[in-house]
Amino acid sequence: MNAIGLLLLQFEEIRSRSIKVWEAIPEEMLHWKPDEEALTCAEMIRHLLEAEFLFHHVLIGRGGKGLVNLDNPFEAKEFISVEDELKFAKPFRERFLEYIQTLDAHDLENIEIDLINEGGYMKQLGAMLVRIAYHESVHTGQLLDYMRTMRITRPKIWD
Repeated sequence: MNAIGLLLLQFEEIRSRSIKVWEAIPEEMLHWKPDEEALTCAEMIRHLLEAEFLFHHVLIGRGGKGLVNLDNPFEAKEFISVEDELKFAKPFRERFLEYIQTLDAHDLENIEIDLINEGGYMKQLGAMLVRIAYHESVHTGQLLDYMRTMRITRPKIWD
């Protein structure tokens, strides 16, 4: 398997485990948060789906310029349910994965993503893709901790 295939596999693995966690949160607990400064479960799910959309545009624009004049469809969307969020985000997810499929190993090492003005760093495209995957993994772990704190059953995501 080549580098692009591994990246795609990683994104699919992470999302499948995230969905297991998201779907295991009872509907009545989606607006729970551990403290006033934290995101609710629903807000964190939205954050992840929206962030992937935004990251995709950052990658296309090779940095923050990919966000200039971007119409963000997530901003006007009300959170209804996990199922609704996934359905809404599906075409954006598909475009993101299609974008990755257009890349090759040379791109991963030689395309620079410039976010110095936005976040203070410049990364190779490959490193940026790994960071995007890590972002979702970390927040999924946070949701598992939320579930532990709420004393609700956590799904088995380690198979």
